[in-house]
Amino acid sequence: MTRPPGFDHWEERFAGAEFRFGREPNPFLVRCKPLLPASGKALAVADGEGRNGVWLARQGLDVVSTDFSPTAQAKARALAAGHGVAITLVEADAHAWAYPEAAFDVVAEIFTQFSPPEGRALKWAGMRRALKPGGLLIVVGYTPKQLDYGTGGPKDLAHLYTRAMLEEAFGDFADLSITEEEMELQEGAGHSGMSAVIGLTGRRK
Repeated sequence: MTRPPGFDHWEERFAGAEFRFGREPNPFLVRCKPLLPASGKALAVADGEGRNGVWLARQGLDVVSTDFSPTAQAKARALAAGHGVAITLVEADAHAWAYPEAAFDVVAEIFTQFSPPEGRALKWAGMRRALKPGGLLIVVGYTPKQLDYGTGGPKDLAHLYTRAMLEEAFGDFADLSITEEEMELQEGAGHSGMSAVIGLTGRRK
């Protein structure tokens, strides 16, 4: 496999014993628990060291966790084993993976803001394709105000998410909800401190 852009950067960030973004799931994802199905298949996109995919598996879902970093996926495998759950790990670039058609009841994308605009369009088109009709989409990202805080995330404005951007991409979804908030995050060394975040939930029609 040709190494995607940023491969060496992320391999370096995920090296070492510590989990770069902690071992606990993202708080917005946890708040989505009432929306999750009791069973079914979930896709955790660019899931890194697995904290969010493992949490979804702990809720009884059959999880596919993708990432292009083998170092991160080895840690995800160990995290899943520590919680007594199994996840399917797929080494894949979020922009180039062949997202299967209507295969998942849940698709979660949590802080995958390494994507340039053209990559983001490919990723989001794949995520949309992968959802079953009625399937739940969960997206979490930083907003441009995060540049004022500097407590994690990209430094490039083009990589950050806005309400208008999410509405343009997913405005045709049912039960669409978008929440912008400023909150304290403690997600390992990668996300630490007051943060400006945006979260989306919706269902593919």
